[in-house]
Amino acid sequence: MFKPNNNFSLLVVDDDPLFQRLLKTVFLEKEYTIHTSATGEDALKVLKEIDINAAIIDLNLPGMDGMDFLKKLKSNYPEIMTIMLTGQGNVQVAVEAIKNGAGDFLQKPFPQEELRARVNKMYQIWLLKEENNNLKLETEFDYEPLIGISPAIQQLKKMIVRVGPTNTSILIQGETGTGKELVAKAVHHHSSRKDGPFVVVDCASISSTVIESELFGHMKGSFTGAENSAKGLVRSADGGTLFFDEIGELSLSVQSKLLRLLQEREVRPIGSLTIYPVDIRILAATNRNLKLEVENSRFREDLYYRIQVITLEVPPLRIRKEDIVLLSNYFLPQHKEIKKNEHILSTELIDFFCSYNWPGNVRELQNVILRALALGQHSQLSPEDFPQLSLMNVPKTTQNNSFQISDNQNLVACEIDAIKKALISNSGNRRKAAEILGIGEATLYRKLKKYKLTGI
Repeated sequence: MFKPNNNFSLLVVDDDPLFQRLLKTVFLEKEYTIHTSATGEDALKVLKEIDINAAIIDLNLPGMDGMDFLKKLKSNYPEIMTIMLTGQGNVQVAVEAIKNGAGDFLQKPFPQEELRARVNKMYQIWLLKEENNNLKLETEFDYEPLIGISPAIQQLKKMIVRVGPTNTSILIQGETGTGKELVAKAVHHHSSRKDGPFVVVDCASISSTVIESELFGHMKGSFTGAENSAKGLVRSADGGTLFFDEIGELSLSVQSKLLRLLQEREVRPIGSLTIYPVDIRILAATNRNLKLEVENSRFREDLYYRIQVITLEVPPLRIRKEDIVLLSNYFLPQHKEIKKNEHILSTELIDFFCSYNWPGNVRELQNVILRALALGQHSQLSPEDFPQLSLMNVPKTTQNNSFQISDNQNLVACEIDAIKKALISNSGNRRKAAEILGIGEATLYRKLKKYKLTGI
């Protein structure tokens, strides 16, 4: 059965407090969120702040009467379904209310069951619309590798469908391992450039001494070692999308040249006098807080505002646990070459995965599944196949647990705790610690240096 992401929101505009309490009693067991206003003026304020799906309006309101309020509501929020209440009950009032946009009409006094039935009818209409919208999203979003049904991922997919066809620059933010490059590919796939190239600039791995040549190209003999000419990544992306992964790693001098590229849409290779126009869309990703980097003069403010015309937030795996089983089942067949037999997740393993915090996010999930498939002895995977997670998967209620995470705990502190415990449990062996953490050894070295943990 389809379950909407949001509750049905009902606004009751009536100055009778007894009637308002009655409504809340009538719909106590329903998945309705009820908001009440005693006047039309107050109700208009509520409409500006809250997403309302349906309204019950009393005709006789103090100040602005119900009919005038109905006209304003339907003029500004035509999608909201309405029921008009009156104690007069004459046909003329009913006809006028219907002409002004009321979907239904109910005469006071009325049985509770009658009101329940009328509101439930509006709820069923809303539910059908929500389901249709969800089906429409699934039809529009057609990039299969970006998997998820959680509210956070559904919202991200909606944004990708909306911003994909535009040509604006997009900043994709998220923790390491959340799938920022995958989101960039999904944006490219939903754009008019989908048949053009998608070129990745790995800002963290390209040496600062060669990055200008890698980006803008060079002429043969323009510097020592330039035995051949190269057109560079920028021109390679002409007609498509250029994706800067971990853009926060770029030096200020390269940032300056990138800003010029964004402004002029042209590039001059090193050692060349020729300027080449380029037609590219810029996407960028980072796990850093670029605003903080700007404040600390490590990132150009003008470049920051050029690349973050639109920002997409990629949620961490710990807040989209509805997707863990889907992702796991997606990864399993990808590694069939390791073992020929089919693998499934045990019920205990699903519970185990959902209770784990996944500091390495989706990448960590994929890595631990790959390791379990390589070392596991049975087709049904169980918690015993994931000893590296067992170390850190202590329940939150356990005392003196260095991996215990409260709702307000700093994530950096959690990561430092995880690194310390992984190293201590492996007698300082960094390769084994990296495997336990589900990250690469080079990444662990960078984090040790970053957090000044090199003495462990």
